[in-house]
Amino acid sequence: MNAKVSKKARRVAASSSKAAAVEAAPSGERSEQEREGSSAERKAPSRPRVAPNSGDEYGAAELARQVAESLRHHRRTQQLSLDDLAQRSGVSRAALSQIEGARTNPTLSVLWKIAVGLGMPFHELLGTQAGSGPRVLRAGDTPALRTASGQMESRLLSPGGSAPGVEVYELKLTPRGSHPSEPHSTGTTETVVVLTGALRMIIEDQVFDLATGDSIFFNADVPHTYESRSSHATRLLNVISYSTR
Repeated sequence: MNAKVSKKARRVAASSSKAAAVEAAPSGERSEQEREGSSAERKAPSRPRVAPNSGDEYGAAELARQVAESLRHHRRTQQLSLDDLAQRSGVSRAALSQIEGARTNPTLSVLWKIAVGLGMPFHELLGTQAGSGPRVLRAGDTPALRTASGQMESRLLSPGGSAPGVEVYELKLTPRGSHPSEPHSTGTTETVVVLTGALRMIIEDQVFDLATGDSIFFNADVPHTYESRSSHATRLLNVISYSTR
């Protein structure tokens, strides 16, 4: 009887020792399965990638090609060297060379500077095609151009060859986003309509707050800034008219 009890006591003691050892084991001595599970929990999900030849990638590449051809054509037509255009536009010679070689996707602000330097409407720099009769511009034909800050994007809505000297754009500002615009060529005007959200326009030293459905007309050959006053995206319709004099 005593022998049996003694054996049982030894088994219970051994079992208790094993349990204590497991509890006291350092984290580095955990089982391989536990380590793999913990590693899987710590592993962050990978970011999705844009597939090659996708619409976004193709649109950006096609826009860069169109701008490169258009810039080269208009610069040579005006018999301007890269240095000449750099001086007139404020865009560096190196950047102009990159754009003409379609080796970069220029921002909205850079393209505006080049258009002003060439003294031409913005849409002509985008290489939009003119023609006779009705003209259709598909939504995917003009990818949105973004500012360097990413707070505003612009998409051309008017087909090439429509009303001379007039361009129509859709502008989109991120929540509380803003975009300061440099003066356009002399005589340029803008009419801005707020489609959604709220907008603050700063034209030189004047400030105008606009709600959804409001509109404003102003001379755009002076510094002006678009500011979203909304907690969600602000969408605008922007009609730009160039002086024909």
